[in-house]
Amino acid sequence: MTATTTHLATPRVRHRATEAELLDVAAAIEATREEYDRVRHVVPEAEWATFAQDVVAIKELKRTRDAVVLAHNYQTPEIFHGVADLVGDSLALARMAQEVEASTIVLAGVPFMAETAKLLNPGKTVLVPDAGAGCSLADGITPEDVLALRAAHPGVPVVTYVNSSAAVKAVSDVCCTSGNVERIVRHLGAEKIICVPDEYLARNVAEATGVEVITHPARCEVHERFSVADVEQIRAERPGITVVAHPECHPDVVAAADVAGSTAHMLDYVRTQRPAQVALITECSMADNIRAAQPETEYVQPCNLCPHMRRSTLAGIRAALETGGPEVVLEESTAAAARRAVERMLELS
Repeated sequence: MTATTTHLATPRVRHRATEAELLDVAAAIEATREEYDRVRHVVPEAEWATFAQDVVAIKELKRTRDAVVLAHNYQTPEIFHGVADLVGDSLALARMAQEVEASTIVLAGVPFMAETAKLLNPGKTVLVPDAGAGCSLADGITPEDVLALRAAHPGVPVVTYVNSSAAVKAVSDVCCTSGNVERIVRHLGAEKIICVPDEYLARNVAEATGVEVITHPARCEVHERFSVADVEQIRAERPGITVVAHPECHPDVVAAADVAGSTAHMLDYVRTQRPAQVALITECSMADNIRAAQPETEYVQPCNLCPHMRRSTLAGIRAALETGGPEVVLEESTAAAARRAVERMLELS
């Protein structure tokens, strides 16, 4: 179990600052006091000094480029609370993307999320800070895998997690997120479904709904590392603590937790129930962002880092706005089919 109680980031390497540069940094710090107040519980002042100039530049670039920044809940606090205009889990971001009026969207997350934003906004420019970021779920399945499952189980509907490529969505019937998958499965009314690519999410859905679920052997490399032993250790060290787990965890971990749900559900639970102590069985930045928003609660963060989400940085967002790339471009026939699966998800949820 990997524990962390502080925000982790790698400041950019800088040359020895001149007096003028130090003045610029001081001015940037002063200009971003409001943003820093949101994260002071999780980001030290010295670390914020390495972020402030990028925050100032991004604020101006958003204005001049008619752009907004959408950030997933797993983004680091300086992005999530510092420059993002809209934040949320995959479902929330998909809904928000449809309502964006700006001509340019920067999706601070991994490429499949930016693809989803592009599917719903084909006429807008969608940028991603790092096109090389991956995802063990999205990378763990291909369209051919889905077609093989369809051939082996004729007539069985395919429910595909949004953590997948547009090409995989295009050969699916409906998409889902961890927040709406149970609702969608129940709405389909089928006795058997194919649920891909997350094996653990599929098994947790089967347990919750009683529907027979055919799975695919892909897992979230962050959540699969949590174990029942981690939960037991937390309970032994902190009697009475509330344990909240993400449904991408192993079913045994979900069963051992007090509450299980999407990242949005986790945040809502902490905000509304206000537990005295809570252990968040999820990605580190998600835990940091909840802690920044709800500092009154005492947090235990037995978190694992998502290396792919960490590839989105303030410098990357700034560069995307400055250069207009990397831009998400989708082949139209693939996009049209994938868009139907995403839009059906939004209708059903």
